[in-house]
Amino acid sequence: MSKKIVEVKNVSMQFKLEQNKVKSLKGFFVAALQKQIKYEEFRALEDISFSVKKGEVIGIIGRNGAGKSTLLKIISGIMKPTKGEVLVRGNIVPMLELGSGFDYELTGRENIFLNGAILGYSKEYLKGKYNEIVGFSELEKFINTPIRNYSSGMMMRLAFSIATVVNPEILIVDEILSVGDASFQEKSRARMLELMSGGTTVFFVSHDITQIETMCNRVVWLQDGRIKMVGNTAAVCEAYSNGI
Repeated sequence: MSKKIVEVKNVSMQFKLEQNKVKSLKGFFVAALQKQIKYEEFRALEDISFSVKKGEVIGIIGRNGAGKSTLLKIISGIMKPTKGEVLVRGNIVPMLELGSGFDYELTGRENIFLNGAILGYSKEYLKGKYNEIVGFSELEKFINTPIRNYSSGMMMRLAFSIATVVNPEILIVDEILSVGDASFQEKSRARMLELMSGGTTVFFVSHDITQIETMCNRVVWLQDGRIKMVGNTAAVCEAYSNGI
């Protein structure tokens, strides 16, 4: 039996939303000093629990605002839940905001080593993977150009190539297969399938139910910050499609 690689235990996430219609920073500070700032509590997630075995591909679905991205950020360690805990047994590569660790003044080449280091990989390891990363990104002609001159599509291709060439144990993916043009999208989809077949555990958010049905073993359906349903891909996707 495969071991549990991720356990989400009674996770809740609460935010305080500022309700005052303050139009300037000065106005905010004045209101704060006078203790006139009013907040409304917003629960993004409420008592979420499920576990994932090594090698599973878990789809996370739900309407905008259901809590999908918040859940991924908590699993990846970017955010700490208000209540509950997440146990992770393996290294995580979160592909949530591609290129968020890039330095725009550095070249593509320099950012490969910077971003790779942020993901926890040594310089020697990245040197060995360098040609593979550049080749996959199809950015050979621009790799020594500062990335401030890259288009958003070029930047996402480079970030995707760095994130997926390192064979993570756990991959967290938020709508990633829309990277680049149709040809690169197909290549990135094939790379994702390769990782999945190689034993990588994947959390995959997509609004494309066909992608979820094709790529996932199980699905978690979030609605208003709660788990509406979790289980077999076909059953959950059918219930979700009927529900919307």
